Amino acid sequence: MDEAEDDVLAYLAFPEDHRVKLHSTNGLERLNKEVKRRANVVGIFPNDASIRRLIGAILAEQNDEWLLQNRYLTLESLSDLSSPLAESAPPALPAAA
Repeated sequence: MDEAEDDVLAYLAFPEDHRVKLHSTNGLERLNKEVKRRANVVGIFPNDASIRRLIGAILAEQNDEWLLQNRYLTLESLSDLSSPLAESAPPALPAAA
């Protein structure tokens, strides 16, 4: 556990409004539940391609809903996150004389 401490606590380096979304798998669990619910409605699939089409359609629908409803991580908070990274870039090499 001591060896993995840095990896386990890595999410603490992100802004506080990101942390809530990074430590949870609720979104993934909800998506899996929706796939299972719709697959149970169909019951028996004639082949693998039909399963892929159904799951692909569900994933595309969920993606569209996410794009329309709200952003998982806002662009403003992501730009705030990327600013310190740009500032911490190594200084440019001096020009050759």
